[in-house]
Amino acid sequence: MLCAGKKSYFVAGVCIITVTSMLTVSYLRLQRLSHQPQVIQEGRRCRGKIANSTITALKGNKTFIISPYFDDRESKVTRLIGIVHHDDVKQLYCWFCCQPNGKIYVSKAKIDVHSDRFGFPYGAADIVCLEPENCDPTHVSINPFPHGNIDQLPRFEIKNRKAETFSVDFTVCISAMFGNYNNVLQFIQSMEMYKILGVQKVVIYKNNCSHLMEKVLKFYIEEGTVEIIPWPINSHLRVSSEWHFMQDGMHIGYYGQITALNDCIYRNMERSKFVVLNDADEIILPLKHPDWKTMMNSLQEQNPGTSVFLFENHIFPETVSSHMFNISFWNTVPGVNILQHVYREPDRKDVINPRKMIVDPRKVIQTSVHSVLHAYGNSVNVPMDVALIYHCRKALQRDLPRKSLIRDTTLWRYNSSLIMNVNKVLSQTMLRPQK
Repeated sequence: MLCAGKKSYFVAGVCIITVTSMLTVSYLRLQRLSHQPQVIQEGRRCRGKIANSTITALKGNKTFIISPYFDDRESKVTRLIGIVHHDDVKQLYCWFCCQPNGKIYVSKAKIDVHSDRFGFPYGAADIVCLEPENCDPTHVSINPFPHGNIDQLPRFEIKNRKAETFSVDFTVCISAMFGNYNNVLQFIQSMEMYKILGVQKVVIYKNNCSHLMEKVLKFYIEEGTVEIIPWPINSHLRVSSEWHFMQDGMHIGYYGQITALNDCIYRNMERSKFVVLNDADEIILPLKHPDWKTMMNSLQEQNPGTSVFLFENHIFPETVSSHMFNISFWNTVPGVNILQHVYREPDRKDVINPRKMIVDPRKVIQTSVHSVLHAYGNSVNVPMDVALIYHCRKALQRDLPRKSLIRDTTLWRYNSSLIMNVNKVLSQTMLRPQK
């Protein structure tokens, strides 16, 4: 009736747009209604077994739950960090048990598989459920169906329910430690550099490492610096040490690194002012400031409204050494001595250097490895004259002669404190010969 008798193309276009908009609004409203929590049982006690593993498989569903987090930045939801088969998992439901009234609410989940899956069939996913309005549930269960017996489902504690004051300024997230990791000396040097630069906490998603590395981790755990998150992903999936599916055809890439990074952001959302996403062989080195706190104060002042700061990665080949800082007893410890590697590769033509990040975790929704996928606020590339990532590893440009490398001794500004601190750790872990 609205369009009857109108022959003008303009009017017809307006009609089509109007009707389409009305249908879209109606569809979105129905979608939201379908996701509203519904009471299915009353007078029940929550008796399901509490899940205490880092990775919990849902039976026969190709879904793995890491941890749920309360998220009220847009609406009152429980956001579960998980891993799903991108094609086979189409429907999941959150089961909330509200005490003391014993009402059980079921809420249809929105399954958001992260775009950076790199061709692997399994990928990081946000499983998001609206919470009941009149209840602040402490636990949630996940089921492929809106009906069943809640007592048979594992229960997950919903973290971040209570806002906290920041206990630390900087937390480093390292994911994932695998391959019987044994680069002990470089790991200790990185840890001590992080502490010099202002880090109070390092969270490591550990798949496996050497016995010697376990000894070092034990020291840092007892010191209060390191928190270990067990990461037995290869107990559930065929994992790849590569980042792209075409390289080996496994279930998930790089030991589920992206899932671990996202979990680490939410895990530290209420307790750390900043979260640093990098690997154990990478150090963000400030060039204009003595430490990260001073650097970040300056960067935030210059870039208001920015929540993601990206730092350019530069390779310092472990095959090219300086004769400086050849400390004899360090040679008895497995791993690389970063103080001897101060020659970096030049930029490659038409190749963009990857970046790692320091982020405000309360502003991040989803992250990948080298960029944030969804966030509130802006992202900014930090200029190389402000800071760069010192990345000591195998060379990428293996055929370059030494004269083509760039001598960069920024790291040596910290040599006195670093040597003293590393020696202390080696002594206390009995890795340094006793006098």
